[in-house]
Amino acid sequence: MRFTSEQRLDDGVLEREFTLGEIPGTLWTPESATPVPLILMAHNNALPKGDPRLVARARITASYGFAVAAIDAAGCGDRPRTAAEEQARADFRRAMQAGERGDEVFESFIGPLVENAVPDWRTTLDALLSLPEIGGPVGYSGWTAVGIRLAVVEPRIAAAGFFAGGYVPRAQREEARQVTVPLLFLLQWDDEGNPRQRALDLFDAFGSKEKTLHANLGGHTGTPWFEVEDGGRFYDRHLR
Repeated sequence: MRFTSEQRLDDGVLEREFTLGEIPGTLWTPESATPVPLILMAHNNALPKGDPRLVARARITASYGFAVAAIDAAGCGDRPRTAAEEQARADFRRAMQAGERGDEVFESFIGPLVENAVPDWRTTLDALLSLPEIGGPVGYSGWTAVGIRLAVVEPRIAAAGFFAGGYVPRAQREEARQVTVPLLFLLQWDDEGNPRQRALDLFDAFGSKEKTLHANLGGHTGTPWFEVEDGGRFYDRHLR
């Protein structure tokens, strides 16, 4: 892991850009005399790590005393794309513009994103946990599809917060019963792109003995900011 830039923010959080092989990422760490727990933060549907909403959530969460990391997964953000990935994105955009929003369209695009992203996250986790300022345990926050797979294959994930606003491929819906870590599930009640009943069915399927559903009125991007504070309390309970 190579750090390429750093700046100390007004709230005392240190923001550092890094590269890990081909993986670019950002790490936010609080001022602390002892190693702190880590939260992996992924945006729905693999939007870039520099998306303003993700950065804002990361900075607030880091100010609560957690290290927070975000990466650009393969084919996303600043990562170069193969010809096949470019074609898949073009096909997906055309389908969406034509009003084709069936499962087949999402499966063909989102499914490979999940499969490619999870190995990058595990590689990043290995590197982050080797840093002296990070001591674990590890939490996850963000894109449900990637979070499900990580929670199933990565035993170091101790708690997870999922946003219900992104499409979850069939493979991950089937894996949901294998998710057993404490879970906070955020649902926007009027999300135009995510059928409410499908999200509720997914919540019911999770195998966690401790799982909490927070539902708020509003559309896809309307999650209230107080949910970040509630998330902080959730991670306090399970990562401290």
